[in-house]
Amino acid sequence: MEDRRLVQEFLNYCRVERGLSNNSLEAYQRDLQRLVIFADQRQKELSTLDRADLVGLLASMKDEGLNDRSIARLLSAVRGLYKFLVREGLLKTDPTTHIESRKAWQTLPSFLNLEQVEALLAQPDLSEDTGVRDRAMIELMYATGLRVSELVGLKLADIDWEGGVLNCFGKGSKQRRVPIGRSALRYLTQYMASRQRLLEGAQSHRLFIEKGGRPVSRQKFWKLIKNYGRQAQIEHVTPHTLRHSFATVLLENGADLRSVQMMLGHSDVSTTQIYTHITDERLKTSYKKFHPRA
Repeated sequence: MEDRRLVQEFLNYCRVERGLSNNSLEAYQRDLQRLVIFADQRQKELSTLDRADLVGLLASMKDEGLNDRSIARLLSAVRGLYKFLVREGLLKTDPTTHIESRKAWQTLPSFLNLEQVEALLAQPDLSEDTGVRDRAMIELMYATGLRVSELVGLKLADIDWEGGVLNCFGKGSKQRRVPIGRSALRYLTQYMASRQRLLEGAQSHRLFIEKGGRPVSRQKFWKLIKNYGRQAQIEHVTPHTLRHSFATVLLENGADLRSVQMMLGHSDVSTTQIYTHITDERLKTSYKKFHPRA
């Protein structure tokens, strides 16, 4: 694969020309592997990633709970890679040139308004079992603000149908309970019949599956969201966009900041303040009252 070849050439350069230690090279390799996976999820190559893409990567890392030191280290590796590619004549411009270190990962991704959310939700074909599954996944992500890894990792036992909440195991295996809402529950219920057909006789403890019982992967859900966004004529829709939309709509309607922090699984409320637009609202109401699909 071309991207992995470019990364390997850069690592060879770091080893031979710059004399980096094995520990530093291993750290660079891990960070640049994350960059390659990110580019693949966006159906791009390293050479076509732009500043907005890279800022999105940094913001998503912050949202995943990685500390500033880890993010800065990745940015350093990415800067080094792109400077190398430009110097070797493999790239004309360096997309990291105008990324200011700390401000970059505090830049907010875009969020969807209610009309755009409705347009996105309307795209899956509900006459197909996979379409019912996709609608349920999008509904659930918008209703709960789960990270994509948390969404695809859900198990059947994680859904409390009677209580209308789900149990989520997030970063560091921390458990939290998040309200689901009536709309998402309705489509989840509809999906359960489709799920039985998708199993095709197999067994799986995962909630969201492909035909034959294989779990839906992160990469698959990224591609689904991207395609549905294109069909809905919405640019740059990612799972992270839905998570941000969840938090934004709650805060815009007066939800308590710390309640949103708990639902997002942020260990520090300052992360929630960075992640959402509104940091000075301190109202008192619950998820069910404020979320439009609750």
